[in-house]
Amino acid sequence: MTDAPKDRSMLDAVLATIVGSRRRAIKADVASIEDDCRALLQLGPDAGKRVAQRILAAYAGLDDNDRLRFFRFLNKQLDLDPQQLAALAKAYDEEPTVERLREVLEASEPMRQELLRRLNAQPGATAALVGLRADLLAALRSEPDLKRADLDFAHLFSSWFNRGFLDLQRITWDSPASVLAKIIAYEAVHEINGWSDLRSRLQPADRRCYSFFHPAMPGEPLVFTELALVKGVPDSVQRVLDEERDEQTAEAADTAVFYSISNCQKGLLGISFGNLLIKQVVADLARELPNLKTFLTLSPLPCFAKWLEDQQQVAATGEALQAQAAHYLTTEKRPNGQPLDPVARFHLANGAEVHAVHAGAYTSENGIRQSHGVMVNYLYDLKRVEANQEAFASQGTVTTARAVRNRASQYRPTLREAS
Repeated sequence: MTDAPKDRSMLDAVLATIVGSRRRAIKADVASIEDDCRALLQLGPDAGKRVAQRILAAYAGLDDNDRLRFFRFLNKQLDLDPQQLAALAKAYDEEPTVERLREVLEASEPMRQELLRRLNAQPGATAALVGLRADLLAALRSEPDLKRADLDFAHLFSSWFNRGFLDLQRITWDSPASVLAKIIAYEAVHEINGWSDLRSRLQPADRRCYSFFHPAMPGEPLVFTELALVKGVPDSVQRVLDEERDEQTAEAADTAVFYSISNCQKGLLGISFGNLLIKQVVADLARELPNLKTFLTLSPLPCFAKWLEDQQQVAATGEALQAQAAHYLTTEKRPNGQPLDPVARFHLANGAEVHAVHAGAYTSENGIRQSHGVMVNYLYDLKRVEANQEAFASQGTVTTARAVRNRASQYRPTLREAS
């Protein structure tokens, strides 16, 4: 079998679909788009179809400055009217009827929410709106006040992309070329170096990849995870990704290790998929392969090196480095009481346990720069996930294996020498 999968010789053309080619733009200024938005809010669903399509097509042709002007319009001109809302709330307080309540509910919703709903009714509009929000998130860096408009995107997306609409699919070497190209491009943890590398992660019997899709965005992965079926607890991502390893059958494994999870859509930032994905895959694998007894991750510590630097410490080696990392994971907190490390927050909030810490487990340039080569196993014990999740949410409890607690107790700061 050749390195390139069937019908995949046009790699450049396939990769061009990753970012989604925008429609040919209808040249229009922001003022005309604003007028169309106001008109759309006054028209019925059928009558507004052409106007909605015109808005989406015209937006695709705006430059960055005009997009910023459009976001300001959404943020200010289509905001709710606080004086009207206060008056209606007072009227409802005096006369709490169903009709008064309806008036309050309608007034408490910014007009831009209804605009987004009407735009989303058009074919292909969901993907366009996800792209639009990605642009809005970029604009927030220079104009934080636009967050008011973004709250409406996040509110609607949390409904449109809830678990009931998501379709879990296994990605295989026989999946469509366009999907495989996107897996290569969207991989955010361990870079995939071309088709051969991708095949080594998908085709062997002891390797799996799963992704959530949404019916309104067919062929566009929202989030995906890669995992290996192995014997024992892996202590190095180099071994997991080794293309020269001895392949084994899925039935011979006793452990499933999730070594990468990647969000694919910038416009869906803050919409939680990863926690749902891992739990669903764990449940499905437990049914399919009863020989699997252990489900865990092999995860990076993306902020560990920075923490050491902020503490004016140098990275130790061997067990002392493991002690530094164990202390960092179990003890160091943000002002709100949650762990400093974002990956730890994700898995602990998902009900996992800090199971093991490994030095020399991530020796790529990125791994050394971010975590001095340290990686962590987060254990997903199906019998304890719910209790762990509740303890973390209510008390901030970092559920930790005894071995990690013992290692953390050995922590001693290794301060930099004054120059």
